[in-house]
Amino acid sequence: MNIVLLESLAVDDDILKGYVKKIEQEGHQFFSYERTDDVEQLIEEAKDADVLILANMPLPGTVIRACKHLKYIDVAFTGVDHVDLEAAREMGVSVSNASGYSNDSVAELTLCMVLTLLRNVREVEKQCRCGGTKDGFVGNELRGKTVGIIGTGAIGTRSAQLCRAFGCRTIAYNGFSHKKDTEDFHYLPLKELLEQSDVVLLHCPLSEQSRNLINKETLGYMKKTAILINAARGGVVNSEDLADALNEGKIAGAGIDVFESEPPISSDHPLLLARNVLVTPHVAFATKESMEKRAAIVFENLEQWMKGRIINQVV
Repeated sequence: MNIVLLESLAVDDDILKGYVKKIEQEGHQFFSYERTDDVEQLIEEAKDADVLILANMPLPGTVIRACKHLKYIDVAFTGVDHVDLEAAREMGVSVSNASGYSNDSVAELTLCMVLTLLRNVREVEKQCRCGGTKDGFVGNELRGKTVGIIGTGAIGTRSAQLCRAFGCRTIAYNGFSHKKDTEDFHYLPLKELLEQSDVVLLHCPLSEQSRNLINKETLGYMKKTAILINAARGGVVNSEDLADALNEGKIAGAGIDVFESEPPISSDHPLLLARNVLVTPHVAFATKESMEKRAAIVFENLEQWMKGRIINQVV
């Protein structure tokens, strides 16, 4: 069986070699390549594969349909909107993801963004380096704030737990799966959640339900003192509408880890030019610990699939 890794899994070579050695001892062939967005090159690399492994690089239907032996796509990522799932279904190809590897890393960076914005960390650090003082930069505490969470899977739940440890009230949007209230969440309609929240955290997948969920209308429900953090997918937010809301003072700030496309981001992107925006290049998932956890999940997915049992199945 030909197993093809299309991009780095960002773990030490010794860790990867350990997984590869086991695969090769079982009589399979393993090939690895550097990431590319060149479709023709992707087809050449993948055409003889029985299994494709990738992280967050786009995998278009053109490539999937060109792989006549392909049976399984092992995605080293939680979201799978970068893979043409319809093409996979059409070709009878199973797909798994690596759900669970980045619960802590994404939740922790989310909280880091919240605290950075509330305490004006970037601004006061700059002031200190320039010989200034705290004058004009008195921050706000997280304790006692209402945090609204949109997307209450494992990452959203972990973020809620961290917020509650800070003494926050946590509420959530009930529009995706109509879950019942829990210890972590009191569910509300979107308008009520946005009206009540001091902090809004986005942790939902990108779907037809969630695309452009945060737009001019919904931003208008938020408090002028509220901040928004997007650690979900760029398409959940209308970037121009959010930039306008920030520049017009309709909300107080935003932390953005994800954009409509993968970084690098064009220098004229509206959110790079808006006021009080903390931006990071889709890095929330990326820690040493999460990368090692991700690799373990990916190769466990592969091992179980080879035994005829699909885990973390998406398609």
